[in-house]
Order: sequence, then C-alpha cells, then structure tokens
Amino acid sequence: MVTMKRTLESTIREFLKKYPVVGILGSRQVGKTTLAKKIQSTLNKKAVYLDLELPSDLNKLADPELYLSQFTGALVIIDEIQRIPSLFPVIRALVDRKRIAGRFLLLGSASPDLIKHASESLAGRIIYHELTPFSLRETGFQEIEKLWLRGGYPESYLTERDEDSYQWRE
Repeated sequence: MVTMKRTLESTIREFLKKYPVVGILGSRQVGKTTLAKKIQSTLNKKAVYLDLELPSDLNKLADPELYLSQFTGALVIIDEIQRIPSLFPVIRALVDRKRIAGRFLLLGSASPDLIKHASESLAGRIIYHELTPFSLRETGFQEIEKLWLRGGYPESYLTERDEDSYQWRE
C-alpha cells in the first residue's frame, strides 16, 4: 500500500510540473484532501489551501479574480471545487493570462456536472486523476478478506478493529 501511495503522490507531482491545473476527483473520504496536504507540506513553493465548505474560505472568493490573482507564483489548492462551478472560467482566464505549471490543484467529487464544467472551461489546461478507494492491487492478495469485509475507504480499511470499521461504514 505504501508503494502505491508514493507512486500516486509522485504522479500528482509530475502533473503539477507539466500542467497549470491538476484535478483530483473521487468520492468523499477517499483521501483527496490528505494527498493534497501531503503534497502541500513538501512543496518548494508557497501553497494556499481553500476549503469551500468553510464560510471563511468562501468569503475570500467573493471576488475570485482579485483573490486568486495574488497567488501567481503559488499553488492554490481548492477543495470541494464542485460547490462553485463559476470558478472554472475565472481559473481559465487566470491561467491564460499567465500560464505556469502547478498553479491550481482542484479537489472534488467525480460528478458528471463537475467534469462537464471543468472540461468546457479548462480544456487544454487541466489533467485529471481519479482517486478511488483502495483496490486489491494496492492492498495485496493476502488482504483480500479484509478488503472484502471492510471495503477500500481508508478510515474503514485501516482501523485496528473490525468493530470500528463496521461502525464507520454504518
């Protein structure tokens, strides 16, 4: 499992070196935020993290062009991007104004609506990675029973006790 996570982290880092916008899509609780914060903590440049479920971060984007323009040389991580689809055209315009690899890391659900909005606005500027729950390839065949019983969501799979996993899934 550790090997796959390192590979995933290095894949996202490579994307950030080549593309102005990187999108990590997946269901809730699959590890998108954890992965983004891990990348943020080891970057060689400034990074700004916005969680669009927090009113304080939503307020920062009252004028998204003004706010986001100040971070040209930084990585801006926007979590729960699906909450404000109107950000996609603003991000496109900012990227077109100054195209630099690794400007935005967008995290959100893999909903068809999100992909449609992003694809229309960010065509040629974004690359996606879909983050799924743990798979048998990641956990190894020796863990097939545990994966079958607990599922692949990290909090359920990695907990010490079956009872805690069951409680989380409930």
